[in-house]
Amino acid sequence: MATKVTMPQLGESIVEGTIGKWLVSVGQSVEKDQPLVEILTDKADSELPAPVAGVVTELLASEDDIVAVGDPICEIDEKAEAGATAKAEKGEEQAAEEEPARGKAAKAKAKEQREEGKAHAEEGAAAPTSPSVRKLAREKGVDLSVVQGTGEGGRIKRDDVMAAIESSRAPERMATPPPPPPEALSKAPPKKEEEPAPRRAAPPSRGTGPAGAFRLPPYVPKEGDELVPFTRRRRIIADHMVYSKRTAPDVVTFAECDLYRTSLLRDQHKAQFKKDGLSLTFLAFATAATARALREFPELNSRVLDDAFVKLAEVNIGIAVDTDEGLVVPVIHNADELTIRGIARAVDDLAERARTGNLTPNDLSGKTFTISNPGRRGNLVGGAIISQPNVGILRMGTIKKRVVVIEHEGEDLMAIHPVMHMALTYDHRVVDGVHANGFLYRIAEILEYGDFEL
Repeated sequence: MATKVTMPQLGESIVEGTIGKWLVSVGQSVEKDQPLVEILTDKADSELPAPVAGVVTELLASEDDIVAVGDPICEIDEKAEAGATAKAEKGEEQAAEEEPARGKAAKAKAKEQREEGKAHAEEGAAAPTSPSVRKLAREKGVDLSVVQGTGEGGRIKRDDVMAAIESSRAPERMATPPPPPPEALSKAPPKKEEEPAPRRAAPPSRGTGPAGAFRLPPYVPKEGDELVPFTRRRRIIADHMVYSKRTAPDVVTFAECDLYRTSLLRDQHKAQFKKDGLSLTFLAFATAATARALREFPELNSRVLDDAFVKLAEVNIGIAVDTDEGLVVPVIHNADELTIRGIARAVDDLAERARTGNLTPNDLSGKTFTISNPGRRGNLVGGAIISQPNVGILRMGTIKKRVVVIEHEGEDLMAIHPVMHMALTYDHRVVDGVHANGFLYRIAEILEYGDFEL
């Protein structure tokens, strides 16, 4: 029985991956969960484990190939013997016989994909594509809205952009007449000076302001400037943030949270957690409070579709982690079912593997909400950009000891408590202010009462 291994989706915004390095070869025996290949994406580099034990019978992609999510990259035969696979020993004659059939299937699939792309374009929607293709289009001045994608579902590929560039050059080549022969130039009458054509008034611009009035000044290099090319991860972050700001009408709301009782609970147990090899951080408490609040306010645990939105069954919280190569967001799955100890263990594990580059595809997929923690060198508070396709993100502020007013035996007293500001950014397409405010209030309430199960 042969199993096709496909390109995994390493995060919601990832549509393709690059084959970095094959760790196995055709004819090699592999065990289940043994690393097969290094997959490179703009979010993280990770090793893809074997889904079954068997023998690698075929590698369907080469190193440096860019493969769409869901496309096969290799095949494992669970019953074959190492070093002697049918496909490895297939003769040229049999391969030649199979080639016409593969060619017909490929043509049929390409025709189907072109039809899908044409229908997609007629609907007026922006055809999907990858960050690298969008970058190429920007560099070559190609408008992707007029490019017909031949990929699956109308997806625009690199070849489509290059074809658009060639087609735009064709009229210029046809319109340029060949130079006249030398004898024709010698017999040509002297050219009269033509009067300049009268200047015509520019057509009225559309909208309230002049069309295209804003222009960036050109960059002029100066001594000491350092040019830093975008990495793959930096490029996808930039594209993702622009997409999110363009797509979601986001609103930011703030809350102040007194962490006195949660701080007491943390002080009582952090030594035991440390003894067990765990860090009992305020992030773990904030994650637990957020997971509980998402159950009570399911609008914040949803995803927007074309003409509807879906309240998601699972509560999977992404935790933003800063690494040397940029920001990654590994996911704590089913966070609402975990105790503080379980969340603390998950945070420590994901953060460590994120910084060492050992995250798996499952670690980066399926998040339904995101928490951003500024760490020890944070600031008072800040509004974060929503991580698509979520409808909300919670940004924790720095924790400072502040003077607060508390009530004790009917009297108002001043006390020094640890206080944190929080900012909730939410998508106003599906989340109303009343739900967003109630959700953030509930998180603060849980933290202020220290209502947790350790």
